[in-house]
Amino acid sequence: MNTKLIEYPKAVSRAEWLSARKELLVKEKQLTHQRDEIDRLRRALPCVKVEKNYTFDGPDRQQTLADLFDGRSQLIVSHFMFGPGWKEGCVGCSFRSDHVDGVLAHLEHHDVSFVTISRAPFAEIDAFKRRMGWRFRWLSSYGSDFNYDYRVSFTKEEVETGKIDYNYGSPGFLSEEKSGLSVFYKAETGEIFHTYSTFGRGDEMVDTTYMYLDLTPKGRNETGPHFNLGDWVRHHDRYGVEGVVDAGGRIVAAQSEESSCKCTDGGA
Repeated sequence: MNTKLIEYPKAVSRAEWLSARKELLVKEKQLTHQRDEIDRLRRALPCVKVEKNYTFDGPDRQQTLADLFDGRSQLIVSHFMFGPGWKEGCVGCSFRSDHVDGVLAHLEHHDVSFVTISRAPFAEIDAFKRRMGWRFRWLSSYGSDFNYDYRVSFTKEEVETGKIDYNYGSPGFLSEEKSGLSVFYKAETGEIFHTYSTFGRGDEMVDTTYMYLDLTPKGRNETGPHFNLGDWVRHHDRYGVEGVVDAGGRIVAAQSEESSCKCTDGGA
């Protein structure tokens, strides 16, 4: 998103400000109603029965996809970019994950379970989770087809072709790991259905920091060189540390100026 730094708003009288504010309110209400309609259409999407028996590694034992519902009928999966051998998780996915713990109690008391899943082995995930101080469930799909089937991990051979199927198209930026959100429903019969997935900038809707920044005069203030969160977001314990965010969403030495985190690039 190529956002540019806006000029500071001009000063006007209170009456002029109120008139402009009411004019904007009309458009804000239009957007609210449009969002309500999009939400309705999302809920009305058809679903796909999950036929495979996926298993995931956690702190105690292997769990199936059915186990992840934890007695609830709805499940949100956060696809976190963290591949085998990575020393730390993607900066953009970490940014998104910083917003999770505070909402868990509310989701769980409203029939929604939440889990984060990455392809890295569980021991690597757990070490980074402890460093970041997160409490949410984070499991490993290492050795499973889950990440590949839900189009957030890609083989080296796929990447080498110069074309991968991500975000319902072929993005210009290629990587073995991508981010996103997927939603599942468990019927009373025990059958599980995939109802929704969103990728690229589609998961910005859960990044509360962005929602606050959008209220301010400078907005997201992502003014370059990469015009996305890679310009400024860091792991919450790495602000002030020299370095840049590379194309895989990881902090590298400052001299590496290739490209920044692409985990929020592309459309919804």
